Amino acid sequence: MQKVRYITDINKLPMLSETEKAKLKPITDKFVFRANDYYLSLINWEDPADPLRKLILPGEGELKEYGRWDASDEDSNYVVPGCQHKYGTTALLIVSEVCGAYCRYCFRKRLFRNDVKEATSDVTPGLEYIAAHPEINNVLLTGGDSLILSTPKLRSIIERLRAIEHVRIIRLGSKIPVFNPMRIYEDVALLDMIRTYSTEEKRIYIMAHINHPREITAQAAKAFAALHQAGAILVNQTPVLRGINDDPAVLGELLDRLSWAGVTPYYFFVNRPIAGNREFVLPLSRVYRIVEQAKARTSGLGKRVRLSMSHSSGKIEILAIEQGKAYLKYHQSRDQKYGKFMMLDCPEEAEWFDDLPGNEKYWRKPVKSSSPDSPAGDKPPEAVGAT
Repeated sequence: MQKVRYITDINKLPMLSETEKAKLKPITDKFVFRANDYYLSLINWEDPADPLRKLILPGEGELKEYGRWDASDEDSNYVVPGCQHKYGTTALLIVSEVCGAYCRYCFRKRLFRNDVKEATSDVTPGLEYIAAHPEINNVLLTGGDSLILSTPKLRSIIERLRAIEHVRIIRLGSKIPVFNPMRIYEDVALLDMIRTYSTEEKRIYIMAHINHPREITAQAAKAFAALHQAGAILVNQTPVLRGINDDPAVLGELLDRLSWAGVTPYYFFVNRPIAGNREFVLPLSRVYRIVEQAKARTSGLGKRVRLSMSHSSGKIEILAIEQGKAYLKYHQSRDQKYGKFMMLDCPEEAEWFDDLPGNEKYWRKPVKSSSPDSPAGDKPPEAVGAT
């Protein structure tokens, strides 16, 4: 099997000058850096604004004071250590705090810190909770990155989930198909496991995180094909990110290339106001216009994508933003308000649901989890911006 070399020390990147490395040290002292030689080879190092560079390399903007650690209040969704249950039919198992790639915009950037522990090596409490709740028919393995787990470890979790009769769908959240595609198409045991447990009636879905069309290389296409042949279904979700894919031509090309490869465009997300990701955030009205212009460039297959905010209260679909008004509805709802339509004023500078005047009429702040292993919640990052 072809091995990629993972790099966690910014000083070991020969592409960077000593001055650049020195500038990045305060960021890597606070937030983990992790990349590999395959993905780094995709970057145009002559271009300081290269989008793949921005995706994976730390930036000085990460030290700006902004947002919370947990803008979607995931802390309130923990039912047992390592398991969240926010929506009736879906449970999340946090199976890994390690990512293949530490994407700098990540909404779980709190996991980049050494003092946060949300994953658990023992998934038994989560599996027991899922088994006791027959309304849960699909489970997302996430983190971190579920495909960073070894194949034997992943197989053991999936075997136990498949023993729960009411779990029909298992989802694997991952960037590995484009970050280390060789891990997929060269791992016969992984593909055999998917072939065994992704059946006509109980599928395994790969929830891919592909942010830019340049990530879809020949190797990535080979990984997609291997997963398809093994019986997995692939969908993609990405936030719309300033300086990375905030161009209708880029997003339109991404929609096309995903559709051509048989990867369903699933969600475009509004980037969450998370500590450390200020430079990636765009106003809601601009995100909406970019997405609509991108969809105008693609077929109906590409247009299947939905633009949403993963808010504390649920997934809020952005139907339109016109003449200073935001037209929204709950696509998923923590409080069972599925399909609830909302029309709110949308100031030009608004970047999140909470920025829309009157939003508080439609939701309530959740009660925080008492789980001993729950994350830091909405506490602001200490000393962000300080040295």
